[in-house]
Amino acid sequence: MDNPATHLELTMVHEAMVLEYAGPRLALVEWAAGMRLTVLLALLANLFLPWGIAGAAPTALDVLTGVVAVAAKVAILAVLLATFEVFLAKLRLFRVPELLAGSFLLALLAVTAANFFTVGA
Repeated sequence: MDNPATHLELTMVHEAMVLEYAGPRLALVEWAAGMRLTVLLALLANLFLPWGIAGAAPTALDVLTGVVAVAAKVAILAVLLATFEVFLAKLRLFRVPELLAGSFLLALLAVTAANFFTVGA
């Protein structure tokens, strides 16, 4: 059972999985976690920072530029994520419902405004 209220390693599902393996299998679990983070950061980077994506007929230089741009964006997001985790390590999770409620209200307002402005068009 995953209990985020505690910080014990054995109560966290993802940490318990790491404790079950050793050797090459542990390396695969750690590699999979790193790949998951890399893919999520790449998706986030390309969603919000779409520069560096090759066009319709990419040349070798365009592909190389795109690979370098994606690597740079992922590296920047990784540094930001590490900085965020270091400086906000004591962030309390009991405020998450308040943040989610505010996010939901802003999203609802955005959908309502988009519907209002597109009805007349």
